[in-house]
Amino acid sequence: GGALAVAAPPDPWEQLLRVLVLGVRDYAAKCGFQRALLGLSGGIDSALVAVIAAAALGSERVEGLRMPSPFSSAGSLDDADALARRLGLRTATLPIAPLMEAFAAALTAELGAPPAGVTEENLQSRIRGTLLMGVANDKGGLLLSTGNKSELAVGYCTLYGDMNGGLAVIGDLYKTTISGLCDWLDGEASGPCRAALGLPSEGELIGAAIRTKAPSAELRPDQRDSDSLPDYAVLDPLLKACIEELRAPEELVAEGADPELVARVAGLLRRAEFKRRQAAPVLKVSDRAFGSGWRMPIASA
Repeated sequence: GGALAVAAPPDPWEQLLRVLVLGVRDYAAKCGFQRALLGLSGGIDSALVAVIAAAALGSERVEGLRMPSPFSSAGSLDDADALARRLGLRTATLPIAPLMEAFAAALTAELGAPPAGVTEENLQSRIRGTLLMGVANDKGGLLLSTGNKSELAVGYCTLYGDMNGGLAVIGDLYKTTISGLCDWLDGEASGPCRAALGLPSEGELIGAAIRTKAPSAELRPDQRDSDSLPDYAVLDPLLKACIEELRAPEELVAEGADPELVARVAGLLRRAEFKRRQAAPVLKVSDRAFGSGWRMPIASA
């Protein structure tokens, strides 16, 4: 008989992308949603979710909301626009500065001063979350939450703000995984897969500007994620060891990890449990996703 043709194993990045697309398509269909909505910040997380949503539902059924504050950089708004144009998404822009002022005025008497610091940062996130829910309610769309696993792990997210949504599309992907997937998406190797998913198959999709910028929540002037967290290249391997591999902090220190950093990350992971318990369901792509595969006490002091 003739030799059997052996199919080349699928590229792991392509597999990951197709699993996420299938997950969104299935979830929307089974929950009765024809349309999806997300906040488009100009960052890499919302860009990836937008790509997945467009592939899952068709770009004509996905809307991106830009909600600039006085702290949003012009670059982020341009990047969000360029991405939406490449994908053919409908976008709308709802500036939140007037709402921030109204909330500040309403709270000043009670707080003794206008909201500042984390209070002000979280208010911005919650204003955006409320606007997204308002549009989702009115148009009957599924709000996709754009937080990643690194953020959910350490609590770098706002309850009833950016955590709003019916599905956390990339909630089981670490930030470094997201960077890798987006680099692959923008490379030539992804062309046939992109074409098969109905995405533009030529040129960049996410865009170098989005892929290479320093991660920032843009909730205060010149803010960077690295102001509050270790670099993701350092943080993610520690998180993976603690979450997927169930490694004890002592083991990691014995292997040469920085004891202070390990203690800090383990503490953040433990303290963020109350937020994760209220998060949108996560599309599970790892051995141990937050949600059904993760049962930890909320209060663990």
